[in-house]
Amino acid sequence: MDYLAGIDLGSTSLKCVIYDLAGNVVASGSRPTEKYNPYPDHPEWTVWQPEQIWGGTAEAMREAVAKLGDPRRIKAVAVTGMGMDGVPVDEQGNWLYPFISWHDPRTETQLQWWEKNIGAENTFRVGGNTLWRFSTALRLLWMAEHEPGILARTDKWLLIEDFLNFMLCGRRATDYTMASCTLLFDQRKRDWSDEILSQAGIERRLLCDAYPSGTVLGEVTPKASEATGLPVGTPVVLGGHDYLCSALPVGAFKPGIVLDVTGTWEIVLANISTPVLTPEVQRLGVTVETHVARDTYAIWGGAVAADMLEWYRKEYGFEAQQRAEKEGGVDWDYLMAEASASPAGARGSMFLPHMSAAGCPVVDARSLGAFVGLSNFVQRGDMLRAVIEGLDYQVLDIMTALKKGANIEADRLIVVGGATRNSFWMQNKADVTGLPIEVPEVEEATPLGAAILAGIGVGLYRDEQDAFERVYKTGKTYQPDSQLAPKYADWYQIYKQLYPVLKPVNHQIYDQFRA
Repeated sequence: MDYLAGIDLGSTSLKCVIYDLAGNVVASGSRPTEKYNPYPDHPEWTVWQPEQIWGGTAEAMREAVAKLGDPRRIKAVAVTGMGMDGVPVDEQGNWLYPFISWHDPRTETQLQWWEKNIGAENTFRVGGNTLWRFSTALRLLWMAEHEPGILARTDKWLLIEDFLNFMLCGRRATDYTMASCTLLFDQRKRDWSDEILSQAGIERRLLCDAYPSGTVLGEVTPKASEATGLPVGTPVVLGGHDYLCSALPVGAFKPGIVLDVTGTWEIVLANISTPVLTPEVQRLGVTVETHVARDTYAIWGGAVAADMLEWYRKEYGFEAQQRAEKEGGVDWDYLMAEASASPAGARGSMFLPHMSAAGCPVVDARSLGAFVGLSNFVQRGDMLRAVIEGLDYQVLDIMTALKKGANIEADRLIVVGGATRNSFWMQNKADVTGLPIEVPEVEEATPLGAAILAGIGVGLYRDEQDAFERVYKTGKTYQPDSQLAPKYADWYQIYKQLYPVLKPVNHQIYDQFRA
């Protein structure tokens, strides 16, 4: 039996999952993704260390491969994961500086320069990008200003997936979807934009050549084989951005299917045949980019999501952790029991989910999170429920933007990602959006999407449709509660007022404490 391996570089874990051609998990391994704050003068600066990214991923691969009787059954491997974060390497392949994490706020000045001198509308007209503080080009501008010696020694700036591919097979390259998230890629030409590079003063030599997802890059080297357990000569195939890879095993590369990828970030996306790069669409805070599926584009809106639940768990979940240790289960079981015991509407408390800035449909790096409606009646479980309801109102915001921008109207949402294991969250998402929530029985959709690209690259699948038909499995559907959905529709109108009302206050706080 033939196998395919998908490697997923996430913000919380580094995974290797090995599948058979029907999409069943055969073996897996995982290691934590470790954030570092190594600068005493700038405690908020956050990085990933290249040696931990490679070392942790290699250990995860070795763990997964060791569970197989014959590793030679792995016919190809592909990498997926988060975007934007990159590392400079010299001609000998030595990394010169850590990955600046998307959590890191240091590029605020570069964002302001970009907005003033290149502009959000002009950037979107070429590349379909929303301007995020952590966009790749802004890291390059920061390096040019603060570490010019390092940038002068840099041969290539490798995005995090490209770094893993380089470590596996020695080739420096990127794919269209990863290039799409840099601010420097022309979506119509599917090549680097000379116009934007010139305006930004960024040298083309720093960027890897870009190819379609599913392109065979090379083969696992002896050195990489020793570190990972993958057989020497295993084909390494270009994967793509994580949420786009998630679309493949659930068919979200076909018209009419709307996918919600719920994890650290929440991405709501649909496919379109040609890029729509108008000022009207840009003002909705959506992104338009090349899809991992050949000859297809994606339009999506996104914002940070589960990262805020992790914050709540870390800061206020100590009692739940203690109960889990004493009584069994996991701490999330007890936390979600508290949230579900809270009545719908969380006793009037609401949460603005902007703890890592605002995403779609407004992009505001200076917006902050907020609880409102607090009173003596509000309990701890109410506040957790308010966080979940706020995240689901945010999804409704994104769907409204997709409808305005590309006339995309869903009759259901297909949801994948780690959060699908949280049945309370999924039911609330159905109640708030008023739509059925379909959770396919797909194990680890993101690395499976990468494995599908690996299979297409080496000819084990004819194309995306062939792969989808072979791996898709129906799962559970959550129907909206007919009593609650109308109430949430009313409460959503209150939620929509939170950002504009709090904007001036949050900006003042940001300028005083965060800038």
